[in-house]
Parts: sequence; structure tokens; C-alpha cells
Amino acid sequence: MSSNPMQRQKRISFWMGVLVTILICGIVICGLGYMLYTKIMEERKLQESMVQVYTLNVDVLSGQVVTSNMLDLQTVSKDTVPSNAVSDSSTFSSYLLQDNKGNEIFTDSNGMYIQEGNSKIRLSQDDKGNYTKRVNNQTQEVELKEVPLIAKVNMKANTVLTRELVAQSDEVNTDDVRNQEFNMITLPTTLESGDFVDIRMRMPNGVDYIVVSKKEVTIPDVAGIPSSDTINIKMSEDEILTMSNAIVEAYIMTGAELYASRYTDPGNQQKATPTYPISRETMELINTNPNVVNEAKNALWARYNADQRNGNVNNQLNNYSAESSDNVETGIQEQIQKQKQLRQEYLEALNGATSN
Repeated sequence: MSSNPMQRQKRISFWMGVLVTILICGIVICGLGYMLYTKIMEERKLQESMVQVYTLNVDVLSGQVVTSNMLDLQTVSKDTVPSNAVSDSSTFSSYLLQDNKGNEIFTDSNGMYIQEGNSKIRLSQDDKGNYTKRVNNQTQEVELKEVPLIAKVNMKANTVLTRELVAQSDEVNTDDVRNQEFNMITLPTTLESGDFVDIRMRMPNGVDYIVVSKKEVTIPDVAGIPSSDTINIKMSEDEILTMSNAIVEAYIMTGAELYASRYTDPGNQQKATPTYPISRETMELINTNPNVVNEAKNALWARYNADQRNGNVNNQLNNYSAESSDNVETGIQEQIQKQKQLRQEYLEALNGATSN
């Protein structure tokens, strides 16, 4: 039986409607799938760009000790923070300020304290910079396991921390600290500004002394080009005199070398103990110098009185007594000429920049 043309038309219209509906649904599903895929890829890309950095959870003043409870680990986009904040985060992740008994030191609005049981024992600093606490109405000195981190500048809460914003406590400027320039020290090939070094003296007989330890280096530049042989270091009065003594004796002894040894992980490595024994003349100068604190004087006297001064340094110096004056004069003249040349290049660069 043949179908009615009207019924056939209705069936065709019905199936056409079904096909159109399926097509529309397919388009909608594909569109939604593409949007979902795009969102997933964007989230994945965002996750890959996220990094973990340490931020302050309180305001910090310049010179204030930073303790671990003042730090928060936050996940942020690497595009919103300094690049060195990521690499420096390992410095703060392992940072834990403790006394020599293993008690962690914290900071609150009233200052630093040690948590012993349920008690907060407050810390303070004496006029020599030593940390002390009051126990049973008696003042006791507190020895720290590591060197505290000190804020170099005022910082607000949520500031992302980098090594440029904090310093080891012995880098904080005191009244006798000066910026010293040296160009007679052998430098590591890849030394950069911001690196920490020990200045060491290697004698002709192979004996090796630490003259000054864990100093942050700044390399001056002329016309944007870093100097190849000159560094600036902040030093206290006793360190300046000790370094001067070592420079003169290095000039006297042919084959002696002053060189810089770089720290591989300065945020976690402790400051080395200087071992270079200075001369009696320098020690007598230090002993009468009001700019050198007693603590430094005592440490230098102990080093001078050690057998190593008479056993090594003096014996080596005696081998060069005849030529010592010529060596010192030649070395100092070379140093002066280097400084003059660098200064001239610096002034020429400044003049060129001004003219442009």
C-alpha cells in the first residue's frame, strides 16, 4: 500500500529534524569539549608557571633579626616575583635559628625569645652584640648555632625574600666598617658581585691561612664592564689592619699568594674562623686602636701568641729579609698604578655618559 504523500513528507521532516538536532548537539558537545580542553591546558600552563617563594608575614625593620616564624612559603606565578627569589628559596627553607642547646629562637611583637617548655625567655643584645637572657635574675650569654639573618632594609609583610634583602649578622654595618678596595688578590674565574669569599694567604712552604672570612664581594665596573682584578669588601677596623699586614708580608715573600676562595652555599655554610697570625707590630697597633673592640683584640692576641706565628710566618719572612724592601715597594707601586688606571677609566666613563 503506497504511503500518503503528506505522511511521507512528515516522516522526512521528522528525520531531518532529528539529524539537525544531532548535528547541533554534536557542534555544542565539540564546542564544550574544546573549551574544556583549552581550560585544562591553561590551568596546566599556569601550574607549570607557579613557583614557591618565601615571604614575610610581618613588617620588618632594617637591622632586625629574621626568624623562621616570620616566613611563609607561598605559591605564586614566577612572572610576578624576582627570578632570584626562586633560586634563593632554598636558603630560607633550611633556615632555623637555634641556640647551642637546640632551642629554636622566634620573634613576636615584643622581640626575640626562646621557647623553653611553656615559657618564653626573652633575648636581648649587650653592647658587644652578644645575645643574652635573664634566668633566675641572672644574665646568661646565649650562643647561637648559626649566624642570624638580618634585614638590610625596611620591608612590609608579604615582601618576597631574596638574598639581596637580608645579610648575615656579621655583615651589618657598625661604626668602624669601611668599604675597602683590593686589586692584589687572585680571584676565582667566575666570581660575581654578591658572592661570599674567604681571603686566604698561601705561603711559599705550602702553609695556608685564612686572613678574613665570609665577605660579600662587590665588583666595580667601568662603562658597564666588570673589573677583572679589583673587588670591594666591607671590613671592620681589625680586619682592615689584619689584611694590610697580610698584603705587606705577601709582597715580602716571593711565591706567597693572597687569593679568594668562594663559598658554594653561603646561605647554609657557616663563617670560617680566621687563622692568619698577624705581626707583633700590627698587634700593638690594634691593641692601642680605640676603633677595635676588645673581643676582636682578644681573638687576634690569641692568634698571634699561637706557635704557628713563630713556626711558620716568621721563618718564611727571614728567608727574604734582604729583598723584602724591594718586594714591598714594587708590589705597592703596582697596586697604586692599578688603582689609578681603574679610577681614570671610571671617570672617563662617567664623562662619556654625561656628554651623551
